[in-house]
Amino acid sequence: MTTLPLSRTRFRPCIDLHSGQVKQIVGGSLNDKDESQLKTNFVSSEPPCYYAKLYKDNVLTGAHVIKLGPGNDEAAKECLRTWPDGLQIGGGITNENALSWIEAGAAKVIVTSYLFPGAKFSLERLKAVSNIVGKDKLVVDVSCRRRGDEWVVAMDKWQTMTDMKVSRESLELLAEYCSEFLVHAADVEGLCKGIDQDLVKALDDLRLVEKLSGGKVDLTFGSALDVFGGKTVKFDDCVTWNMAVNNA
Repeated sequence: MTTLPLSRTRFRPCIDLHSGQVKQIVGGSLNDKDESQLKTNFVSSEPPCYYAKLYKDNVLTGAHVIKLGPGNDEAAKECLRTWPDGLQIGGGITNENALSWIEAGAAKVIVTSYLFPGAKFSLERLKAVSNIVGKDKLVVDVSCRRRGDEWVVAMDKWQTMTDMKVSRESLELLAEYCSEFLVHAADVEGLCKGIDQDLVKALDDLRLVEKLSGGKVDLTFGSALDVFGGKTVKFDDCVTWNMAVNNA
């Protein structure tokens, strides 16, 4: 989910890349030390650029391409070549490579783990990336896991908890240097159990998200979407929703 200064909730599509393929992965099962723990709901037979073209053809702006680990750079670049300036890119973004991804065709870069050396938030690093690509080209990933009544930003494919809580104060600080937030509720990611309603309120369907967030949160469907093998949400319905919002 991505927060925006909009009055209506929109559908935002995604392309999750793992080992060069489009996959829908159960949140939290990615483990760099033990690949056997990986749980997938869907592995596409189509190349990643197929989805980039699908989103381009349906004018689904704000889509994000997430590189989950190594071996995804070429697939990501092919997506960007398919829709220049139409996709956001995340996964391993740092101050050293952020600009190169913008030059490769990314509309925006998404940064997460780089901002948390040793799992501790670095304002200096945030300022560095923001200065390099510009606030309007930067998205900060505050994907999180629940701990009691709070949500804590998780990094390294949601394996490591950081020292940052998702709160009004932390989001206001980050907002000074970026144009959007990307939020995955990692505890429900890939489980096809709908949204984390409490998280949306603190910050399974488009109308519910629009109601809970006052239209300030956009929504991404993953494993539940039919183009990713799901049976709950139809891609065409999401396109129709966006068209209605755009024409309202």
